[in-house]
Amino acid sequence: MTASSKRVVFTMGGKGGVGKTGVMVALAEWFATNEIPVTLLDLDTENKARGSLKHFFNGTVTKVNIHTPAGLDGFVDHLTAVPPLSLPTWGGCRAGCADWFESMYEDVAAMGVRFTAVGVVTPDPASVESVLAWASRLQDRVEYVVVENATSALADFTYWRSTEQASRFREAFSPEILQMEFGSLNLKTQSATRNTTGQVADRKAILTN
Repeated sequence: MTASSKRVVFTMGGKGGVGKTGVMVALAEWFATNEIPVTLLDLDTENKARGSLKHFFNGTVTKVNIHTPAGLDGFVDHLTAVPPLSLPTWGGCRAGCADWFESMYEDVAAMGVRFTAVGVVTPDPASVESVLAWASRLQDRVEYVVVENATSALADFTYWRSTEQASRFREAFSPEILQMEFGSLNLKTQSATRNTTGQVADRKAILTN
């Protein structure tokens, strides 16, 4: 399988604690259940604790340090592997990750690799601002999925749904919107109602955490 048939699904946003790793784990498990091969990468070198993606998969997830000169080469090497999808998570990584994306995007996109950026928003305005800040850097070089993570029974997403900046983002990039309640993302239900998960599997759309 060539790089031209690859899609990279990655998390965006520097706000920690919003549930990005949980979304990525749910997505990876969905692919595994449906026997869709995927490469898992952990680019969140700042997180060495039990909350990292590597922890959830018994240490089998490869960490790639994007802050080193060899980081881009290592990432590209993974794109030449057999699985059609790569699922890197950037966790709490902030501006440096966006810089790294810009430095590697042109070369990797020239190989035919496509990108899906997954952002997670909560009722906390800071989570929305983080996703929007990343989108301002990524622009139309990626497709977008936004997960609304209801962290309580009375979660209020007014900031995400009603502010002018968020509205402009949705109008410009038409992100797929998924809902997550209390840290649980039901991809089966979402797939049945909107076919989002199936589109990701077919490399037609975006998704991740």
